[in-house]
Amino acid sequence: MIIDIYNYFRNKRGYNKLIGDDYLIIEYKCPLDVEDYQFYTDSNLITYVIHGKKDWIYAGDIYPIEAGDALFIKKGVYTTRQYLDREYCVILFFMKDRFIRNFLIQNPELKLVAGSGKESQKQIFSIETTETFQSLVLSIFNYFKSGDEIPQSLVELKFRELLFNIVMNPMNREVIDHFSSLKQGSHTGLEEVMLKNFQYDLKIEDFARLSGRSLSTFKRDFHNKYNTTPGKWIIQKRLNLAKSLLLGTNLKVNEVCYESGFKNTSHFNKLFKKEFNFTPGDFKLKRSSF
Repeated sequence: MIIDIYNYFRNKRGYNKLIGDDYLIIEYKCPLDVEDYQFYTDSNLITYVIHGKKDWIYAGDIYPIEAGDALFIKKGVYTTRQYLDREYCVILFFMKDRFIRNFLIQNPELKLVAGSGKESQKQIFSIETTETFQSLVLSIFNYFKSGDEIPQSLVELKFRELLFNIVMNPMNREVIDHFSSLKQGSHTGLEEVMLKNFQYDLKIEDFARLSGRSLSTFKRDFHNKYNTTPGKWIIQKRLNLAKSLLLGTNLKVNEVCYESGFKNTSHFNKLFKKEFNFTPGDFKLKRSSF
């Protein structure tokens, strides 16, 4: 099962962190023996690199970041790649949709710099790290590094100031547009969440959280839209993806199995044969005979 990184950091001891209402700020030093790491987050995330280098990977796109760089990352499933020849230290700012929404509602003057209102389909945005932005992040980092008790109200104030800095900078247009969409209070689209994530090893509860819904609301909305259960829909989508991979790639059957989201080949073979009247291996041979 893919790790829920927000709750992992929230509950794991040994990290310098600050837990607030609908947000989490943490100093994270990545161990040098971990190269690729897959996880999901149901919170928005700002990552700022203190030192080191890392790649963020989503849907085949790679976003490299190094010291002084920052990214805004939407809810979703991601892979990160560590460079094992250098230490990596980062400040992570997790924030629920509700935290961003309340921030915007409490500061109505920010509508003056609202974005175009057209929500980008991208999941990861670069943040322009101005001198002021960097100073704010490093001031928070210094509180963690000092080892003293962290003054929560002061750090939260700096966190909000950081959001002001992002929203008031027109170079962060894509982030501003995302914030504008969150202000409307609408749920993330079911179709968007499911199509982007059906091949990942997530529980139904995880899909619900990624869509910003309770489990019961998610199941009700899902049935109203698709007239089936999430579990059945996911299996069908994985089978269709597997069929496409067998037809359009040279991947081996076991590679297709895992690439399309199944956890073991015997279960995959059984479901595939039931749906298409051929085992994946026979289907691949049949394709190659044309």
